[in-house]
Amino acid sequence: MNVLKRPIITEKFAALNEVGKYAFEVNKNANKVEIKKQIEKQYGVTVEKVATMRSIGKLKTKYTKSGAVSGRTSLIKKAIVTLKEGDVIDFYSGI
Repeated sequence: MNVLKRPIITEKFAALNEVGKYAFEVNKNANKVEIKKQIEKQYGVTVEKVATMRSIGKLKTKYTKSGAVSGRTSLIKKAIVTLKEGDVIDFYSGI
């Protein structure tokens, strides 16, 4: 099972990067211990704390010839990871 899906790079989470916190979209069945092990293995850093949250999908409505079709986007799980003082994850190095 792949625990990490992708890093979340938005203005809000970019501000948290300055204080050593990084956000990732993770598998909805992953727990904090699995997230911590995967990040330490993949990025070579020391994780101090992992906070998780589940975001319920937004309600979307599409208007078509046959009428309105309503539905929801899928649920996602986010993890905010606090690293040890001095550790940094560089998302932009491969660009």
